[in-house]
Amino acid sequence: MSASDSPVSSNFIRHIIAADLAANKNNGKVATRFPPEPNGYLHIGHAKSICLNFTLAAENNGTCNLRFDDTNPEKESVEYMEAIERDVQWLGFKWAGKYHASDYFEQLYAYAVQLIKQGDAYVDSSTPEQMRADRGTLTEPGKESPDRSRSIEENLDLFTRMRAGEFADGQYVLRAKIDMASPNINMRDPTIYRIRRVHHQRTGDAWCLYPMYDYTHCISDALEGITHSICTLEFEDHRPLYDWVLDKLQTPCHPQQIEFARLQLEYTIVSKRKLLQLVMEKHVNGWDDPRMPTISGLRRAGFTPEAIRDFCERIGVTKNDSWIEMGVLENCIREDLNERAPRAMAVLRPLKVVISNWEDGKTETYQIANHPQKPEMGSREVSFSKTILIEQDDFMENPPKDFKRLVPGGEVRLRGSYVIKCEEVIKDAAGNVIELHCSYDPATLGKNPEGRKVKGVIHWVSEQHAVPAELRLYDRLFSHPNPDTLDNFLDGINPNSLEVLTDCRVEASLVNATPDTRYQFERTGYFCLDYADSTAEKLVFNRTVTLRDSWAK
Repeated sequence: MSASDSPVSSNFIRHIIAADLAANKNNGKVATRFPPEPNGYLHIGHAKSICLNFTLAAENNGTCNLRFDDTNPEKESVEYMEAIERDVQWLGFKWAGKYHASDYFEQLYAYAVQLIKQGDAYVDSSTPEQMRADRGTLTEPGKESPDRSRSIEENLDLFTRMRAGEFADGQYVLRAKIDMASPNINMRDPTIYRIRRVHHQRTGDAWCLYPMYDYTHCISDALEGITHSICTLEFEDHRPLYDWVLDKLQTPCHPQQIEFARLQLEYTIVSKRKLLQLVMEKHVNGWDDPRMPTISGLRRAGFTPEAIRDFCERIGVTKNDSWIEMGVLENCIREDLNERAPRAMAVLRPLKVVISNWEDGKTETYQIANHPQKPEMGSREVSFSKTILIEQDDFMENPPKDFKRLVPGGEVRLRGSYVIKCEEVIKDAAGNVIELHCSYDPATLGKNPEGRKVKGVIHWVSEQHAVPAELRLYDRLFSHPNPDTLDNFLDGINPNSLEVLTDCRVEASLVNATPDTRYQFERTGYFCLDYADSTAEKLVFNRTVTLRDSWAK
């Protein structure tokens, strides 16, 4: 299924676009864009925006651009740009054009000169502290800068010299001349250019003058012919400035800015600054740590693009902020993998079982279905021999009443194989169970024993044929549902978010596992091969999600 094939639900943005098309607005054209700042890896919140922008364009035979908002080179890097491209493509989307705000630096500068000539911008020498003090409050108007009355000629001269590098960083800024008494603080003569001597990853040292986001974004949209500039709700108060800039410059295209509520997911954070802190302070193992809410992290954890797109469609698009339960995301991947993931057997904490009445050296091979409900997914070979390994938890000497697995003197069925009976329990000097001796019933391969009912079924692997593996049991990174509300969000980190099991054994078929295949390890959870750490000599599997929601209770 392609990205554009996902089922869609109605929302207010789809209604706006439908009305625009019905009125032949923008000559019946729909053009959107996804404009990330390359100052970190994309996260699940960006996935919502990606899906929305690209899907709206695809639904209406339109276009969607990928545009990097690279106006703050102090925090940006080529690594982040490459990661963003990979993530968008992995989610299943193709951009019509790939652009950078830095592509427009000359045009943005020329437009700023135009604003100065029109008397709509001025060079200000106020310090950042003065500007903050003069900005006013939500109830008190701001105070005009003494430099607001500079002549157009003086402003042009200073702005030219700012570009030429004559002044120190922060000595001057260019401000839009709007209204210091506006009830909208964003309209109180906002800064649109500042001096920064920072090497830019694309333009090098050609510029020491960089435009601000609010000024750059609307012009970039206009230059690309964007029709619907879709952004999150925090930009709603910036929309008057967006429109003011385009109206003053009379650009040939004036996109319509539309805001929607950003994704707020429980048990996680989506602040790039905080995500960077997690990485830099090594609370996680990089941006693609499977516990991270980054798209790269979700991918490494075993999430599928289909599950993420399904999640983004399910949560919908509204104007109202709301919190989404983590269980919604986890259920999307469970439902997806339940359908597509082949089954396999893996023993996480092995307990040796010797089949006492099995012939030494004898091996039987069975064909076991890869998916119980999907015969078209085929089968794989599983070998059975005298010594097998089962989960330690699948045996108890003194079990509770409803325990349906192996007990002394009790029987249990091995998945796809025989019924076995526990005859003897071997312990070490400390009293720990280290080995079981069991008998098998040769009449029970593929059928129930006559005259008795065996309730339990457990998974297993042949010790002789099993492959060693490391299994990483990932869980939610935070144990607090909203870590942003804590004085220090790091206090909400879940100390049990990762358990590494190094002595696991998996069935031999998994030696050919690939990173793109996810598996259901029977009775354990959904797993995928770790593409970064797994080698031919050492298989490493990451747990994507448990079989059931262990957090529900």
